[in-house]
Amino acid sequence: MIGFFRRKKPQDGPAAAQTRPSTEELAAVFPRAPGEPLPADAIPASTPVADEAVPEADAPRNDASPLPEPAAAAPGAEEPEPVDAAPAAPAGKSGWRDRLRRTSAALGLAGLFTRNPRLDDDLLDEIETALLTADVGVPATTAIIEDLRKRMKEREFADAQALLKALRADLIALIAPVARPLVIDASRKPFVVLTIGVNGVGKTTTIGKLARRFKQDGHSLMLAAGDTFRAAAVAQLQTWGERNGVPVVAQGQDADPASVAFDALQSARSRGFDVLIADTAGRLHTQTGLMSELGKIRRVLGKIDDTAPHEVLMVIDGTTGQNALSQLRQFHAAVGVTGLVVTKLDGTAKGGVVFALAREFGIPIRYAGIGERLEDLRVFDAEAFVDALLPEALGAG
Repeated sequence: MIGFFRRKKPQDGPAAAQTRPSTEELAAVFPRAPGEPLPADAIPASTPVADEAVPEADAPRNDASPLPEPAAAAPGAEEPEPVDAAPAAPAGKSGWRDRLRRTSAALGLAGLFTRNPRLDDDLLDEIETALLTADVGVPATTAIIEDLRKRMKEREFADAQALLKALRADLIALIAPVARPLVIDASRKPFVVLTIGVNGVGKTTTIGKLARRFKQDGHSLMLAAGDTFRAAAVAQLQTWGERNGVPVVAQGQDADPASVAFDALQSARSRGFDVLIADTAGRLHTQTGLMSELGKIRRVLGKIDDTAPHEVLMVIDGTTGQNALSQLRQFHAAVGVTGLVVTKLDGTAKGGVVFALAREFGIPIRYAGIGERLEDLRVFDAEAFVDALLPEALGAG
């Protein structure tokens, strides 16, 4: 009887014969939200690097041709600045504190001294747990806790407030050496900035914000749309260029990224631009072929200027956690990273990874993204960053 009343399964009907829609068909019906990375099945596991068929320096391409006009954004392209984005963060420490208060580092550290105001080992244990939870990392956390424990046994701290000040000082000392802003060398013309990173970290958006910053500083600049894997990325960069009044060199989807960089550097040099910012496609640090492609781009740029690129800027997603360490390790080995931009720190990021990156690599952290507005790409400030995670006032959030 049970079998008689059992409903017919969906796969038994004629719908089972229908063909599953492709990724392109789904993308047309359900366009991606701004900033959302491509689905994993749309990204090839590995792409072989073609032989360097880029013209040598003694046979340059015709760079006298006019630059392509910015094209209209393709469907699904990310908008440069969301209409409903939150207002820009206030200037100074208050802006950092306002935007970083939701990070796990801030949430874990802010209430420590309220829950346990006594100066004892329990307080140190809570500090250690909070630092590890916030992705500060075992080596950095161990060094900080051992220093505090030693000083506490020597009765250097009169109360928990003194311990709080010592903890803040240790955290600032850890990241202060890497808080070095990017300086454009006027003797390098154009000054070439190559941006790299894994998928979805916000490279193209960061480039748009950097372009605005550099232009406000009085620099003339050009952009190179080297993310040729994703058509929307080219359109997005062209939109940023149009918005900032900056020319963009692009060759369309599936073009050779090294060729785009080569053409852009030739054009920027002949036209006397101060800065060239080159975008690249996002790639996983485990994809050997795509990582090798970055080395090819660097070699091709060196055919025109043997000192280029002058800055290899890696964009890191602040929500990544300890995986950011392995990402940076691989990218640094492949192309030699000279500066970092840590983005998406305004959400529920584990902000402590900044300390882990500083301790292991010592690579300058140039900028931090603490919001979606153009003004929210801030020059990294070690003291303001620590103040946002651990305010000076005892128990303040």
